[in-house]
Amino acid sequence: MSPLAQVFAVIAALIHVLFFVMESIVFSRPKVWKRFGLKSQADADVVKPMALNQGFYNLFLAVGVLVGVVLVHTGAVASGVAAVVFGCGCMLLAALVLVSSNRKFLKASIVQGALPALAISLVVF
Repeated sequence: MSPLAQVFAVIAALIHVLFFVMESIVFSRPKVWKRFGLKSQADADVVKPMALNQGFYNLFLAVGVLVGVVLVHTGAVASGVAAVVFGCGCMLLAALVLVSSNRKFLKASIVQGALPALAISLVVF
């Protein structure tokens, strides 16, 4: 696995850790829930359980990618590459689902999916 693919994968994982923090730890802050297009604290309170769950999904994907990169460096290269490609593939597919649900999420989808796509492309090609 190329060093550049690993860099893209690690940055994608760190971005997903940031998503976890936003969705699962600080979601109740108006500055945060407004970034998700919510208009009121009442709306944020309704969405909060779903955001908590989504945040943990993002954390688990990030951990999987990071573990994969560690495995690559500890000699379990095939397992590490598989973990990285799986985690980045899930991130990329989630980004595609996001933009397909509403075109106004194009920028967010690019933030979520561009680096995983680059990491995968460097592994595959």
